[in-house]
Amino acid sequence: MFPAYMLKRHPFSMEAHFGFVFVLTYAFPKEILVPLLAPGLVLDTYRNFGFVAVAAVQTSKMRPRGFPDFISQDYLLLGYRIFVRFKTHEGRNLRGLRILRSDTDSSSMVLTGNLLTHYGFCKSNIDFSLTDERLKLNSASDDGISELICEADLSASENYLPKGSPFSSVRDALKFAGPMPFTFDYEKETNSIIRVEGVRENWHPKSVPADVQKISFFEQKQFAGAKPVHCSSFFLKDIPYYWKEGICEELNESQSNMTERYYSQKSLDKVDDFE
Repeated sequence: MFPAYMLKRHPFSMEAHFGFVFVLTYAFPKEILVPLLAPGLVLDTYRNFGFVAVAAVQTSKMRPRGFPDFISQDYLLLGYRIFVRFKTHEGRNLRGLRILRSDTDSSSMVLTGNLLTHYGFCKSNIDFSLTDERLKLNSASDDGISELICEADLSASENYLPKGSPFSSVRDALKFAGPMPFTFDYEKETNSIIRVEGVRENWHPKSVPADVQKISFFEQKQFAGAKPVHCSSFFLKDIPYYWKEGICEELNESQSNMTERYYSQKSLDKVDDFE
């Protein structure tokens, strides 16, 4: 009989169109984020910080690649992800994201997403208003864990970085803005990492100021003792996107027992978001 856990390996290549993507990136002391990693993954760090992306995505026509529009889904997504790396058996050092939680306004996406992925979809009321000058977001999850209230000025200069950001330039900040080339999660039944590769087009993010009034996800006990540092905010729109089928790679003994959980960036000049 086909094991149910194998369904969560992203068995289909999927495609969608993103009406807009808005990403807030926060820095944390690396010691706070390491316990949230899956086995086999290491934290992607810079200047002793690890990073969490909070991404709001207006998704339309999500469906298996090549299938007709009438079977597609439209939904809003609010995702929380950690920036990580994974070294394959072939020695490739891949950058990507480890999903912590995915909020959506679509009940059907909660059902199908949790059946076919490890992304942890939760039902949420997500409202937004978008003009050429401003984006307003208001999200409150049904379980009370995730509430986000923020507003972004889309008309501001593209060279903006928040005060206190560890990044010295917008170019550096872009190295830690999602989505990333790969998404990783752990399959405990086989001690394996499931990785999914994304392919994007029309990727032209703009750095924008954001007034974040509430972000309750970081009030959980996992983040206790650390104050999130708002590093950057990026906005972009009209992005064709697709995901390849998931790849399952069983961890070897050294990956399973690794003690070094940090990957320190020596220079961001050599870091590419998409390989």
